[in-house]
Amino acid sequence: MPELSNINIVREILGRHGFKFSKSLGQNFIVNPELCPRIAEESGVGPGICALEIGPGIGVLTKELALRAEKVLSIEIDKNLLPVLKETLAEFDNVKILNADVLELDLKAVIRENFGDMPFVVCANLPYYITSPIIMKLLEENIGAQNLTVMVQKEAAVRIAAKPGTRDCGAISAAINYYSEPEKLFDVSKGNFVPPPNVTSAVIRLTLRKEPPVKVSDEKHFFKIVKASFSQRRKTLTNSLSSGLGIGKEEVLSALEKCGLGPNARAEELSLNEFAALSEIL
Repeated sequence: MPELSNINIVREILGRHGFKFSKSLGQNFIVNPELCPRIAEESGVGPGICALEIGPGIGVLTKELALRAEKVLSIEIDKNLLPVLKETLAEFDNVKILNADVLELDLKAVIRENFGDMPFVVCANLPYYITSPIIMKLLEENIGAQNLTVMVQKEAAVRIAAKPGTRDCGAISAAINYYSEPEKLFDVSKGNFVPPPNVTSAVIRLTLRKEPPVKVSDEKHFFKIVKASFSQRRKTLTNSLSSGLGIGKEEVLSALEKCGLGPNARAEELSLNEFAALSEIL
């Protein structure tokens, strides 16, 4: 296999296939030889365990997953990368590349077709421009992964790993903590990529929960409450919920009082239990 951490070799391969980087697809390929083995190890992939990858790029992380996993399924939206991947991953017979948009796939069906009943993890360098939609699709569709170990923009990593009740918490943080136990593993500087992105990156791991930490009678309504709560971060919950849900402030104030919350409470101060209680009352 060609040395994909050598920038000159990478450029030679891409040039030979006439490949050009797409800014719209957020393409930044890893060229640090120590980074991908570390990410693969952090995912916990190994014999008898499969790996789902989204956005393989030129196959640097894919290679490390293939060396460890039973099977690797990589979903790549850019058809121009298919001949590149065919060359860079030619030595592996446990890798399949699926040319598709992950946001449009029936992931459960795809996973069942490729992995059967084998355990699997998600491990990827996610496109930064659609990080949140991809992560939420993976969580909401309950695809059965053991964990998600992904590289994202550092700012996104901070929000994703934030605990409810802390300053950095947002709607995405609350939703992710509902489905998983998130942790930020390590930062990744711009120099690890070609072309270098404009931001620092970070690797996070989301360990999927078997059961949510709170019980709600209507999940859809619960997330509607969470989203409305954070819709106007500079305002109090009274104003955010009244505006976001289209209900009177008196109704919101009554609900807050029943939850033991004051009229000036803000969304970032609430725990998941308090969001759940608000959801039930409203």
